[in-house]
Amino acid sequence: VRLQVQNVEKPLYRGTFHCFQSIIKQESAFGLYKGIGSPMMGLTFINALVFGVQGNTLRALGKDTPLNQFLAGSAAGAIQCVICCPMELAKTRMQLQGTGEYKLKTKNYKNSLDCLIKIYRKEGLRGINRGMVSTFIRETPSFGFYFLTYDCMTRYLGCEAEDSYVIPKLLFSGGMSGIVSWLSTYPMDVIKSRLQADGVGGVTQYSGIMDCVRKSYHEEGWRVFTRGLTSTLLRAFPVNAATFATVTVFLMYMRSEDNIPECEPGPVIHQPSSL
Repeated sequence: VRLQVQNVEKPLYRGTFHCFQSIIKQESAFGLYKGIGSPMMGLTFINALVFGVQGNTLRALGKDTPLNQFLAGSAAGAIQCVICCPMELAKTRMQLQGTGEYKLKTKNYKNSLDCLIKIYRKEGLRGINRGMVSTFIRETPSFGFYFLTYDCMTRYLGCEAEDSYVIPKLLFSGGMSGIVSWLSTYPMDVIKSRLQADGVGGVTQYSGIMDCVRKSYHEEGWRVFTRGLTSTLLRAFPVNAATFATVTVFLMYMRSEDNIPECEPGPVIHQPSSL
């Protein structure tokens, strides 16, 4: 977020690692965890919603084909925007608060919940949902590629429940799924971050998505749409490796115990194997 929205005329950070070092040096290690409250509150519900919607949509579509995997994932991505957009708005605002300050001189928000409450009081529901359209445009195809890639990777690697290397294979498949999903729509993530950060300093720069695209491109060229990509991909692999592997192993275990027979297909793909 810091890299995506920084002023090109007076940049604070030269790149991912310089940003990392600067935050620790200027704001202490706790600066790296600004805005953590918002993901902690929202990600549990988002993941439950995503995997639940994806599994039920795939069931409704009838056949487990690559196209249906993409459509089911896209449906899940679209629906979770309801939670994702306000969550990321609070996260963005909290992460930008007190940039470069060890002790905050002015603290607009005490925490993520306080941030959302104050935005709601000032701007109403429209303020809480700032960036919703750009979030929708980003998340819908992104989650389609997310589940499609996982499906293809697990098939290609031959993930079998009795395979002694099934966990590393699932971790690798999940990590690659995260990378592909972010690469597929990353420019829109830059736009979303800029729209949600707009007005933090009291000045509003953008009137909408296209205005943000035009101004960003005019001022900084095409490279602006890759700002922060390195840090995003470094985060994406371990996070999504852990997410997909955990969900898949849990469902495999529960199915083996015959406790949740109605859980098919979930994120575990249909293929002629014990998985």
